[in-house]
Amino acid sequence: MKRIAVDDLPPEPLAAAGLFHQHWLAHIAAALESGEDVMVTLAPADHTHREWRLAIAAGLARAHAPRRVNLVAGEGAALDGFEAYLGNAPGITGQYFESDGTGAGDPLVEPS
Repeated sequence: MKRIAVDDLPPEPLAAAGLFHQHWLAHIAAALESGEDVMVTLAPADHTHREWRLAIAAGLARAHAPRRVNLVAGEGAALDGFEAYLGNAPGITGQYFESDGTGAGDPLVEPS
């Protein structure tokens, strides 16, 4: 799975969506058209960004099926966890996931 890190989006949702379309959409579509599944990573944002991010994920998935594409907001190890999960979940595409930065932990390990 190819990870594409989208960075430097403005804090306002309309401006962020516009910049994403202008600078990132073609690059992500090209990766999907080359036959790669893609996980797009974004910086965390407040609830005002959720709808445009979900629409991008769903639209890309519909347009490039059977390739898989998901958007993930988070940082650091949380992104690695999402990548590991999505790499082993071949039926998940067109979704937008948000990390709270703490992770869910390993369900097979008893908390101490």
